Amino acid sequence: MPRRRAAPRLYLDPKRKQWVIRDGSSFIRTGCAESDCRGAEGRLAAYLGQKHKPEGGPDPLIADVLLVYAQEHLPHTKAAKNASYNVASLAGWFGGLSLSNITARTCREYAASRPQAAARRDLETLRAAIAYWCREYGPVANKPIVVLPPKSAPRNWWLTRSEAARLLSASNRSPHLRRFILLGLYTGTRSGALLAMTWDQIDLANGTMRRRAIGVAEDARKRTPAIRLGKRILSHLRRWRRLDGGTVRYLCHYDGAMVVKLRRSFPEAAKRANLYGVTPHTLRHTAVTWAMQRGVPIWEVSGYFGMTVDMIQRVYGHHHPDHQRLAAEV
Repeated sequence: MPRRRAAPRLYLDPKRKQWVIRDGSSFIRTGCAESDCRGAEGRLAAYLGQKHKPEGGPDPLIADVLLVYAQEHLPHTKAAKNASYNVASLAGWFGGLSLSNITARTCREYAASRPQAAARRDLETLRAAIAYWCREYGPVANKPIVVLPPKSAPRNWWLTRSEAARLLSASNRSPHLRRFILLGLYTGTRSGALLAMTWDQIDLANGTMRRRAIGVAEDARKRTPAIRLGKRILSHLRRWRRLDGGTVRYLCHYDGAMVVKLRRSFPEAAKRANLYGVTPHTLRHTAVTWAMQRGVPIWEVSGYFGMTVDMIQRVYGHHHPDHQRLAAEV
């Protein structure tokens, strides 16, 4: 019986130090350097979608399972962009292996080659792709069980009041960054929502903020509830409104234009403040932690920050003054 041809996969050219796509006897250049693994994975995903045709059967190629999942299912999901990188990473590793080659050992070997959180996301995508194939293209001889690495410990880094003051002081030379930090600390809003926020989402008269623009659908995993604003952040917002003069659309603008990402300004400010390991998302952790330390009821913290009560209890519960109070007095 002739050997089945291996699926296209990534190969590092040892001379040019560049990634190429190996498809049988053909080598297609990606133009990506050795350090640009993510870009090479994207090129492979695009190549698979254009060239490779899935083959059915009781023991399909993993590349076929991933290709069908990427073409037929992912375009209808909100996580399509990120999941496409997961698919490309999986296709590059498993190459021409068949579904029957997925075992606990191969899953652990794959997990050992990637950061823990990234490996888990990749293998979750693989599990979903297998389920989709079995549902849409009929049963396979033996449906494999995908073994996932354990979940990473939650990142619970938060700033003390003095550390937050240092970060604000270090952002004085960047007004858009100072606004971003203050809004993050007082409202705990996710960085993407803050950078995209416009003045029509702020009701200064009633003291409320709509985290989502009108017409934008709610993300089931990242809730963005409207919130009441405190007196301190409202005073800042009124002053910023006067400074902008009603002619600027975005709150955290740079010369009137929207700021897409804080690639340089935030890391540089953190460095000037002697704060390391701090990211824009740290502001959200800090806001939730401060609320818990003030003794705000968990259900109210959950509704304000758009988190589940379970997550609040699991990640931030120990900050609450009532945490284990009754048990400690037994």
